[in-house]
Amino acid sequence: MCGLAGFLGFGATDGDPRSALETMSRAIMHRGPDAEGFWLDAEAQVALGHLRLSIIDLTPAGSQPMHSQDGRWTMAFNGEIYNYTQLRADLESRHGVIEWRGHSDSEVLLEGFARDGVQAVLDKIDGMFAIALFDRQTRKLTLIRDAFGEKPLYYGIWHGSLLFASELKAFEALPGFAPEMDLDALGDFFKYSYVPGPKSIWQGIAKLPPGQSVSVTLDDVRSGKTPAPSAWWDPVADALSARADMFDGSLEDARLAGDALLLESTRRRMVSDVPLGAFLSGGVDSSMTVALMQAAASGPVRTFSIGMDEDGFDESPAARAVAQHLGTDHTELVLSPAEAQDAIPLISGIHDEPFADSSQVPTFLVSRMAREHVTVALSGDGGDEIFGGYNRYFTGPKVWNRVSKFPTAMRKAIGGTLAALPSGLVESAGRFIPGELAAGRAGEKVQKLARVIATEDEAAFHDRLLATSDTPQDLLTQDVALSRLSQRQDPRAASLDFAHRAMLVDTMNYMPDDVLVKVDRAAMAVALETRTPYLERDLYRFAWSLPAEMRAGAGIGKRLLREMLYARVPRELVDRPKAGFAIPVGRWLRTGLRDWAESELSCASLERSGLLDAAEVRQRWAEHLSGKRDHETLLWNVLMFQAWHSRQAR
Repeated sequence: MCGLAGFLGFGATDGDPRSALETMSRAIMHRGPDAEGFWLDAEAQVALGHLRLSIIDLTPAGSQPMHSQDGRWTMAFNGEIYNYTQLRADLESRHGVIEWRGHSDSEVLLEGFARDGVQAVLDKIDGMFAIALFDRQTRKLTLIRDAFGEKPLYYGIWHGSLLFASELKAFEALPGFAPEMDLDALGDFFKYSYVPGPKSIWQGIAKLPPGQSVSVTLDDVRSGKTPAPSAWWDPVADALSARADMFDGSLEDARLAGDALLLESTRRRMVSDVPLGAFLSGGVDSSMTVALMQAAASGPVRTFSIGMDEDGFDESPAARAVAQHLGTDHTELVLSPAEAQDAIPLISGIHDEPFADSSQVPTFLVSRMAREHVTVALSGDGGDEIFGGYNRYFTGPKVWNRVSKFPTAMRKAIGGTLAALPSGLVESAGRFIPGELAAGRAGEKVQKLARVIATEDEAAFHDRLLATSDTPQDLLTQDVALSRLSQRQDPRAASLDFAHRAMLVDTMNYMPDDVLVKVDRAAMAVALETRTPYLERDLYRFAWSLPAEMRAGAGIGKRLLREMLYARVPRELVDRPKAGFAIPVGRWLRTGLRDWAESELSCASLERSGLLDAAEVRQRWAEHLSGKRDHETLLWNVLMFQAWHSRQAR
């Protein structure tokens, strides 16, 4: 696990490309504190920088940027290739003896590219990665991102250079880097609580989409336009192909097949030359990950959980019970509200863009604690999207079928009434909301119900299930064009039912741009590598081949995954309502965080950016404080934007 940065074209380097490369790279040194490497080719005007977090092959033989043995290719690589030993054996069987410099996955990947070609190798690998690969023969730079978007990669042309890096901090470290803010991206942030790709918060700078690559020449840079990315892996085609060849065995057959695939994926992700452990929340996904790790390990696996001394938000007892049953070496930290709140002002510095998934706080805290003991941690991320875990997949259609029978005007009136409920009544109202709209914090879910029942059609209904706000324009002083994630679904998926379309939307949007961003930034801020066994393409295809009732059917999310887990952990330890990895934001804004929030939400602070309607925000803040309305998500979005913008202004 590492960080990478660089550029093609020296226009933005102020005449000192070496210094510019070092400046960009060292801005993200937290991603790779063990070693740094720099390579420039003045004639080709290309530069690659690499910050190393040593995981496999701790010797200098694993250092980067790395050159292929034939001298044609140079690579900076961030990530892990989990099946690299098999790839190495395959290369040797077909190409004869190879004089390896070391035993790193990076070298195997690079020599595979050199001997078999880029696409052929990408088709075979199981891994997470962001890659910058320069072909010295054609003088073409190729940027590549892993299938599911576990590792970040930003790129864009600025003042005669194609800049690329793992984080925007590398761009922002360059003297004079000051692009215009993308206001449409800002509007999307206030709608979804994150910036959906391929946009970034800066105009002209994009996120390379998961499963895609882009190849750029110096002529492209001089023209001011980069070619469009192309897919090296197509998740929609794989999903539809799997559904055309459905699994026709019994539930027990599926359990055995799924267990074998996930166990192999987990074993691969346990290969490490440094200490390794796992996050354990006590939920289905992380419990299954830890159960398989313990089955594959020769001794107790290190596990880590965070609890909070807050009613309804402490999952540490569940995690502790699973750890005790499996016999792990468990470490937990139960935080007081004051301790958790102390970390919140630090969070905005972790993210390069406005980001307001409040579970970023416990994710950072558990990463920081784990890093005191291990360098690699496995997680359960991706289980919901791959195996159908979110309640909206099976409850969403039921709710829509129920409410769509009523006239739109009536639904809007009911929604307005619900939205106006005083906070004191919300807890009671929450008891009567079904399924997805009932789980978790009642105030948030009542507000969601109010939003979704007022929609005109199913596509808008689905989009509002994904959104955290339906009127972000009310907060902004500028006109913005908002995305609709539900309409960005590939038209090939039109024949799928609501649940499966929703899974694809989440796999291609919410998972890479929210869930995986949260985990990557929180962990890499403390130089911790995270790996998730659920994000493996054979497992993905298997999951998509399953009948609907084995994924998100009969009112049970992740039905097959639960059956797999029951064979290893007693069901009473894990059968409980789905809960997010959350903090009580709304409550804390009225108590321990009130002074900090008041400072960020003062008129002077709100007016500083020129983008927020101070009067509108202040009204929402006053309503929240009084208990008249619950605006926790909206206010958290504003607070995270304010903290991000303040950091940019420094």
